[in-house]
Amino acid sequence: MLHKPDVFIGRYSIVRENAQIGKGSRIWNYCKLYRCQIGTGTEIGSYCEIKDDVIIGDNCVIKSYVSIAKGTKIGNFVFIGPRVTFLNDKHPTAKKAISGRWDLESIIVEDEASIGGSAIILPGIKIGAGAVVGAGSVVTRSVPSYEIWVGNPARFYKKVSELLEFGNMPQE
Repeated sequence: MLHKPDVFIGRYSIVRENAQIGKGSRIWNYCKLYRCQIGTGTEIGSYCEIKDDVIIGDNCVIKSYVSIAKGTKIGNFVFIGPRVTFLNDKHPTAKKAISGRWDLESIIVEDEASIGGSAIILPGIKIGAGAVVGAGSVVTRSVPSYEIWVGNPARFYKKVSELLEFGNMPQE
């Protein structure tokens, strides 16, 4: 286990030396972190895999069994439910895997977005600030800020503000 001051790293996690982890972050058991950057106060649940060139902001919560593909960028205060998968190649093949020549498209998740458990985020997608993706959704198109998208394929459901108007969500 790699020791980093002011960071908790759980048992049997593999954290590469060139991974950057911000102060106060917690990496739970059996995680694999490659050449990535994780902000301060972020929590990564057990069994997560975070690939090269991933940037995760401050104060995020990433639940267990999440797979984050190379080049994904995640803002601050983002919630990612369990078993969410981020994909970065629209046409993966065994030949590409063997040669290492992928056609990668980055994914961007902006500040305060929330992604429900078991959602799948396809390559080249942007999830806007404050957006919500429902559990089990397959996101094939970018999600605008402050909208709720659900289903397979994910489609617009309603604006986040509509939930606030009816008192269905707690207000700060």
